[in-house]
Amino acid sequence: MKIAIFLPNWLGDVAMATPVFRAVRRHFGPDARIVGVMRPYLRDVLGGTDWLSQQWYFQPGAKDPELRRWALMRRMRRERFDTALLLPNSLSTAVTAWLGGARERIGYVRYGRGPLLTGKVDPPREHGRPAAEPMVEYYLRLARAIGCPAESPRLELATTEADERSADGVWRNLGLRTDGRVITLNSSGAYGGAKLWPVEHFGELARRVVERLDHDVLVMCGPNERDIARDVVRRGGSERVFSMADQPIDIGTAKACMRRGRLMVSTDSGPRHVAAALGKPVVTMFGPMLPVWSENPTQQAANLILDLDCIGCHKRTCPLGHHRCMRDLSVDMVYEEVVRLLRASEAAAA
Repeated sequence: MKIAIFLPNWLGDVAMATPVFRAVRRHFGPDARIVGVMRPYLRDVLGGTDWLSQQWYFQPGAKDPELRRWALMRRMRRERFDTALLLPNSLSTAVTAWLGGARERIGYVRYGRGPLLTGKVDPPREHGRPAAEPMVEYYLRLARAIGCPAESPRLELATTEADERSADGVWRNLGLRTDGRVITLNSSGAYGGAKLWPVEHFGELARRVVERLDHDVLVMCGPNERDIARDVVRRGGSERVFSMADQPIDIGTAKACMRRGRLMVSTDSGPRHVAAALGKPVVTMFGPMLPVWSENPTQQAANLILDLDCIGCHKRTCPLGHHRCMRDLSVDMVYEEVVRLLRASEAAAA
């Protein structure tokens, strides 16, 4: 059996799709050839897991001809896949699987691609429109469409030895404590500025974590977020607040650093799903998106959202200009949830 799984294009969505990869491998067994088709920047996300036989990379419009869509189609034709499981909803993904010669093409009937699918899955609807539901369930419905039995929604990621060695270097370079009393902060929001919690709030929270909870703080960041991370450290006002701004910031290293932390405080962005998939409690601040998309009964989570008329607008920048959904989420509210989750995790460990 040869199966191509087209992965989502966002880091957090890949983490939320891990129950699908687990379900497909369990159902089709160790002899099945399962190829993950993904964007190059996601190559390290599934490192340390054994669900995929191989990872193939493509990037529409890439300078490297081997990463372009036509190269992927030719490669698929040589492989002769029995099934293509399409996690993204795009029309282009269905065209690629069709022209790539996959005998069965399973995906949601959306964006006019129904005629290209042999296994048509209807999205849940409410009042004639796609209904909001947790993404993990949305993805698992596709796994069931190819015969997989019911699977736990538990997210799951792992690290490699190389990831852990890199994290060892971060701990040495920064002088982070090694007794486990480290809390990670994620201030990123690749979706847009509307998801960002004010940097001054992050700085005050970091100061409280150090002074009141006796934990170190490690501020995570991506390549475009180094200045924000440095600003949080500056505002934290303590030598026990550190950032990844001048450390290796590849996904593998980030996973290993998150795994060593006790808890993450995050905006609604990809790293929070990675932390959850590594078994960490997560406090998340919501604004333009509603928590329903990421609800998961298997996680230790605190989802903070205000009761505003404009909440859940799905906009990348605040259309009203005040950004109250995030600015009015106070440091007190977030800190209280950090304390609660820490106590709950300590009680569970005891």
